[in-house]
Amino acid sequence: MWERIAEIIRKELLQVFRNRRTRTALFIPPMIQLIVFGYAVNLDVDHIKTAFMDEDHSPMSRDLMAAFSGSGRFEVQAYPQSEEEARKLLDEGRVLAVVRVLPGFAKDLERARNASVQLLIDGTNSNTASLVQSYASEIVAGYDRNITIEQQIRRAMASGGNVSLRAPQIDTRSRVWFNPDLRSRNYFVPGVMTNLIMVVTVMLTAMGIVREKEMGTMEQLMVTPIRPLELMIGKTLPFAAVGLMDVMMVTTLALLVFHVPFRGNFLLLLFCATLFLMTSLGTGLFISTISKTQQQALMSSFFFATPTFMLSGFAFPIRNMPEVVQYLTYLNPLRYFVEIVRGIFLRGTGIDVLWPQMTCLAIYGTLILLAAANRFHKRLD
Repeated sequence: MWERIAEIIRKELLQVFRNRRTRTALFIPPMIQLIVFGYAVNLDVDHIKTAFMDEDHSPMSRDLMAAFSGSGRFEVQAYPQSEEEARKLLDEGRVLAVVRVLPGFAKDLERARNASVQLLIDGTNSNTASLVQSYASEIVAGYDRNITIEQQIRRAMASGGNVSLRAPQIDTRSRVWFNPDLRSRNYFVPGVMTNLIMVVTVMLTAMGIVREKEMGTMEQLMVTPIRPLELMIGKTLPFAAVGLMDVMMVTTLALLVFHVPFRGNFLLLLFCATLFLMTSLGTGLFISTISKTQQQALMSSFFFATPTFMLSGFAFPIRNMPEVVQYLTYLNPLRYFVEIVRGIFLRGTGIDVLWPQMTCLAIYGTLILLAAANRFHKRLD
């Protein structure tokens, strides 16, 4: 039995690496996805192009401008003198935000009255706009605290130093765990691995078996002493090995090229990848039973991959989805694998934390693989 399976595996590996199309599918998509998500897809909001419209022309308004410039996030690149000029800067996309200090800003502060600062933000990208608004509000709040302290000092000095400067304050200090620098690539690159394994293994498994049908060699295989179970194992194991190779390749590039932290156990990562491969190989096996040509298998693979990718939480947080869709994501094995990979990479979590996701992967993988194997066996018979 094992000798026959070994021969099928050897034959399949030769076909995979001899065929230009499959060689391309093995190496080109992983490299493109890593480059795109490692370098091009960047949700970090830094170096915000800003225009500062000062209608007060006071030392206090200039101090506020210095607070924005010195924050490290805002780059003041324009100084519009009118509303029309500020609107033109936003319309042309030359700046993302306009900070407008209204007349009487300094007088209102000196008299302990509410002073107004208007913030105009390009809301084309809602995520970027919300972050810009948060950063700007933080800077203005810090500036307001400094002004309040200075005014208390002046009042104390004017009254002969008898006024206490101590007032109850809340000192908030934030510390970001797991991704201190808030780099997008630390979030995306581990997720590339999950999407990569799914697409490559599903597509190659489906196309590898359909190719035998197109070439007419499936009938030749069936007249040999090879049993359907042996044929299925010999056809799927090479692609499981390819999936594990992709895991090692992406992990190596993530560490050496993109400097993504890896705080977990690599053997645990490989084991979880093996659990997920049961699902992807089973799906590819099922697609092969309903496809007659390689083109059909390829289109079916992408038809399966698109909703799976969208509902995995790889790029779009599941908690932001409608409640009905959130329940649907529990039927998606890729969701659990994404949580596992990011947990191992960034949090360094182990089996004691990831066992629910691992259990779900094992259950889904077993059911899908058994159902696909049963249908594959019937089609061969």
